[in-house]
Amino acid sequence: MMGRKMFSGGAGPWDRDPNANGWWGDEPPFHHPVFVLTHHPREPLELKGTTFTFVTDGIESAWNQAREAAGDKDVTIGGGADVAQQFLEEGLVDEARIHIAPVLLGDGTPLFDPRTAKVRLEKTSVVDTPLATHVRFRVVR
Repeated sequence: MMGRKMFSGGAGPWDRDPNANGWWGDEPPFHHPVFVLTHHPREPLELKGTTFTFVTDGIESAWNQAREAAGDKDVTIGGGADVAQQFLEEGLVDEARIHIAPVLLGDGTPLFDPRTAKVRLEKTSVVDTPLATHVRFRVVR
């Protein structure tokens, strides 16, 4: 699952989005169903082993569709920050993985804001590499 900006970086009608088929071109790295939260409807998009379904009726609908598609497997929320905040706020996240890279982007949406201030995270692992630090948290309820 992901938000529109994570999918293409765009906003507004799809016909004005230069990345309307996603950042990755014709071969997305997912190879399973992906549900994209957006305010702009469009038909599902199939690209080499990945079907993108565009959900316009909120996170509950996206969550239910993703759970059904996943069966007994986990559902992953790939973000961005606004999408992650919505799922954290609704108590639908069991684990958070945050990847920190030494790149300054200049702007963006903070991952944590007043909506998620009540969420408690317990660090369960840290993996440090030359290019990024990967931190895993359990969401404490």
